[in-house]
Amino acid sequence: MIDDREDAEQAALNARLQRLDAALRKVEEEKAAQETPPPARKGFTHAMRVGLNAVSEFIGAVLLGGVLGWQADKWLGTEPWLLIVLLGLGVAAGFYNLYRVARPRGATDADNLDQDA
Repeated sequence: MIDDREDAEQAALNARLQRLDAALRKVEEEKAAQETPPPARKGFTHAMRVGLNAVSEFIGAVLLGGVLGWQADKWLGTEPWLLIVLLGLGVAAGFYNLYRVARPRGATDADNLDQDA
């Protein structure tokens, strides 16, 4: 009699756990469906992310070069030469960053050499 009651309670508990598990899976699937952007927006979102990354890389390099050159000129009294040199290096680094960001992901130097030959 006690074993029958424990078996019935265990069966009821297992059934409840299965219902809760199914409900949890359903909620997680609905949440995942809401978080995933629609396919039409994925390309636009990726393009915006790459574009903003490229702009921030370029501006950051130019500003860093300019600030370092300006501060070095103030400390060493070489105005405006270090500002000009380091600003030029910042612009060069900015263009290199643009190239690095815009380059296709699979492109390597070996691939570029094979295409030139």
